[in-house]
Amino acid sequence: MLTETLAQLNPQKGQVVVDCTIGGGGHASHLWQKMEQTGTLIGLDQDPQALLAAREVLGQGPQLIRSNFREIGKILGEVAPRGADGILFDLGVSSPQLDWGERGFSYRVDAPLDMRMDPDGELTAELIINNYSQRELSKIISTYGEERWASRIAQFIIQKRERERIETTQQLVDVILAAIPAGARRRGPHPARRTFQALRIAVNDELGALEAGLVGAIGALKGGGIIVAISYHSLEDRIVKQTFANWAGRGHEPVAKPRLELVTKKPLLPTENEIEQNPRARSAKLRAARCVLNQR
Repeated sequence: MLTETLAQLNPQKGQVVVDCTIGGGGHASHLWQKMEQTGTLIGLDQDPQALLAAREVLGQGPQLIRSNFREIGKILGEVAPRGADGILFDLGVSSPQLDWGERGFSYRVDAPLDMRMDPDGELTAELIINNYSQRELSKIISTYGEERWASRIAQFIIQKRERERIETTQQLVDVILAAIPAGARRRGPHPARRTFQALRIAVNDELGALEAGLVGAIGALKGGGIIVAISYHSLEDRIVKQTFANWAGRGHEPVAKPRLELVTKKPLLPTENEIEQNPRARSAKLRAARCVLNQR
């Protein structure tokens, strides 16, 4: 949703703009161009491969920092203490990470069951699959993947690992295909998609990081600054929606002194043309809010 992102952030020459999920530098390169390569563009990513790819695209101008975006408040306090004019969250797994099959994010490529966005992290999908209880596995797959066959998939995982350790994405895909009835497998997306999504979220604590990152970002915005979040599944979108609403004084847990006003009353969705060109965008939802306080 590049066009919509640029329209909402409207980056200007000399501003401070943060891309919290810089990935391969796709959004950031357009932001930097709109900024006329002036001001400060800060790119965050916990994946060193992503930062290398972004540096190739962006050159030496922007500041690229290896960090989880949950630390954005601390980082901006050091790098841009007067605050940011625009902050972007493009959530979920990046296209390069999916394309790097050896990282284990994709159910279409046989690889070790890893799924760490930060390759130095201790928890992997393989550890979850082979060590968590059936109840824990079922809860992860059901909650984070919204998978109706979660209990059955967890049961089949336990049965499989009693015979041999599950170490690769293909082994897990085979278990999932065996667990989901044939009729259900013929409908909708790939049968393994929801389980892989759930494991990735659990490995990287994506929802916890999102909650912390949004609060940190809201606190780091200048008055009039814009925050944009693009989510790809309902769990992410719910957190973005509720957080923005709370900080606008309109949510279930509204703050006493609102810091935001909602720019998008309803999420912006990708066009049919964009979905045709990039099927991964089909579930994207963009929400934006503006800071109404000059906090710094």
